[in-house]
Amino acid sequence: MSNWVLVTGASSGIGRATAVRLARQGARVIAGVRSSAVADELRAVLGPRSATVQFDVTDDGSIQLAAKEVAALTGGSGLHGLVNNAGIAVGGPIEYLEVDQWREQFEVNVFGQIAVTRAFLPAIRTGQGRIVFVGSNSGRISVAMMGPYCSSKHALEAVAESLRLELRAEHIPVVLIEPGAVRTPIWDKGRRAAAELEQTLPPQALVRYRDQIDAVHAGIDQQEKSGIDPDRVAAAVQKALTAARPSPRIQVGLDASLTAVLDRLLPDRLRPIAVATLSRP
Repeated sequence: MSNWVLVTGASSGIGRATAVRLARQGARVIAGVRSSAVADELRAVLGPRSATVQFDVTDDGSIQLAAKEVAALTGGSGLHGLVNNAGIAVGGPIEYLEVDQWREQFEVNVFGQIAVTRAFLPAIRTGQGRIVFVGSNSGRISVAMMGPYCSSKHALEAVAESLRLELRAEHIPVVLIEPGAVRTPIWDKGRRAAAELEQTLPPQALVRYRDQIDAVHAGIDQQEKSGIDPDRVAAAVQKALTAARPSPRIQVGLDASLTAVLDRLLPDRLRPIAVATLSRP
């Protein structure tokens, strides 16, 4: 891999692991980050053949400036790959979540991905490249207390599928990565957000949803214990960028593979029972 690849959300977790792996394999990585301090540190890690660009996927003006910067970096040669990885996780009882919390979730995980894809699609065409979305097994089967996150990943599945069909005639592959549990800082943030949410919920909500809230805490703890290393997801991204005929969807982790099977085989009436059983701490 010697061509340019843009990776969004490269500050930590899957994005950082992907940027590092691709750079070590010879790709010229452009790591998208929001912090100048992270940009400086990451440039040192990635080496002189790679670069960083600062932008916010929820700010269209920021994205447009980044597109110009990337065009200058690549000398107009385009991109071999765009890896849409930036994401956050918002959770809580749907009954009590503010609509603005849903908007924040979708601004980053869905609208941000769309805005970035629109801005860099011309560079993908020029470089005869491909587009990779980092989704989740939560995009196939939803769980309680994670409605905003799961629905954003469901939406990303639809976006990727529609885009794949639209770009099929141009032979631009669109690949969706579906990881299961991964050890990343997103869940540390989720734990803090869950604690803050509990402080704001009314007493009746804590009584009504106590068991499910406890299950979320237990699930986050389990992610840290048994979640796969982010580099395994990065390896799947690398495969999506280098395979002659990449699979439209790539599951990463045993739980992701199991989710895909359950999604195909479980009748709608049995799905809630199975999901509730598997979600118990």
